[in-house]
Amino acid sequence: LICIGCFYASIRYEVVVKAKMIKNRSCPFCRQPEPKSAVEIEHYKMKRKKANDPVAIQEAGKRCYHDGDYERAFEYFSKAIDIEAGDGDVEAEAHYCLSFMYRDGKGIGRDAQKRVYHLEEAAIGGHTKARHDLGVHEVFQGRIERAARHFIISANLGHDASLKALRELRAAGEVCHEAFA
Repeated sequence: LICIGCFYASIRYEVVVKAKMIKNRSCPFCRQPEPKSAVEIEHYKMKRKKANDPVAIQEAGKRCYHDGDYERAFEYFSKAIDIEAGDGDVEAEAHYCLSFMYRDGKGIGRDAQKRVYHLEEAAIGGHTKARHDLGVHEVFQGRIERAARHFIISANLGHDASLKALRELRAAGEVCHEAFA
């Protein structure tokens, strides 16, 4: 892991310094030239979606969600899950996005069971925020030991809010120090 300052410094280096050195930049994976206009960018996105690229499909779902087109967002997230079918960060993120849709009832009805199902699937896929949200759900259900396990897993994966939740549970006397081991 690197700090956020180093991350932004590397981005600045990529954008400012390397752009001066390399005039015709291209994708390091597919060697396509960098798009010069919004039209070209949309063309590349459509091309990736047509090729059933799960990342492009998931990103299209996020874009639809933020634009308020919840039905299409649901379709894109579901398709991204179907394409990945079993593993991958894309599948976990798509499950997490669907959990939000079921929580808020946007485009689909509110459904607590389906929300928890998608959170569980995302957590199984390694999504730390989903694991934390499962812990929060378990706290509200009164299952503190189970919530603590979710928080411990998420905290071990680097999620700071889970560590804070564990500290709060310990301060309230709900979890003993041995649970942190």
